[in-house]
Amino acid sequence: MFTGIVEESGRVVSIEPQAASIRLAVSARVVAKGVRLGDSIAVNGCCLTVAAVRGRGHSRTLEFDLLAETWRRTSIGDARVGSAINLERSLAVGDRIGGHFVTGHVDGTGVVRRWEASGRDYVLEVDAPKDLRRYLVPKGSVAVDGISLTVADVLPRGFRIWIIPHTREVTSLGERNVGDRVNLEADMLGKYVERFVSARAARTGRARKDR
Repeated sequence: MFTGIVEESGRVVSIEPQAASIRLAVSARVVAKGVRLGDSIAVNGCCLTVAAVRGRGHSRTLEFDLLAETWRRTSIGDARVGSAINLERSLAVGDRIGGHFVTGHVDGTGVVRRWEASGRDYVLEVDAPKDLRRYLVPKGSVAVDGISLTVADVLPRGFRIWIIPHTREVTSLGERNVGDRVNLEADMLGKYVERFVSARAARTGRARKDR
């Protein structure tokens, strides 16, 4: 479980195809503190398991094994050596929740359609898959490449959000361009509500048929 509050933006050190997976190595400073093999780290919003830790001191390298499907179906597959990658350690009991509950299970990828300065801030518009758009509500939450953000407007094909300079500077958003893919995870609360309402409607329908 994560909060969508990115702790740091690391850099891709290497990408090495393996027999049945891809080994991704990312440099980290903050996230590397106290990290152990098997720990869960949100990498651009995708929950990955630490497979190896290299180096000592302040700057270390974390390695992850990704299945080919994960590589293909998330924005991590667009990464290159040197690319910025958002990193967040899993939530610990007692931690503050500054964003919203993020599972690290990416629902799909969106495409950046607008990304430009507007006054002192920035406006980002993303096209989202149809099956994910039903969870979007104004002022609701959505995770974009693992960043907890607030939906400003729901658009016919996606959503619009406003980005403050600090978020642009300390996350991988600063390197995004129009046409780039981004990982999207809808608010899990909306999914549970939908499931509950659907189940209740189904039970009600069965009860009416039995009358």
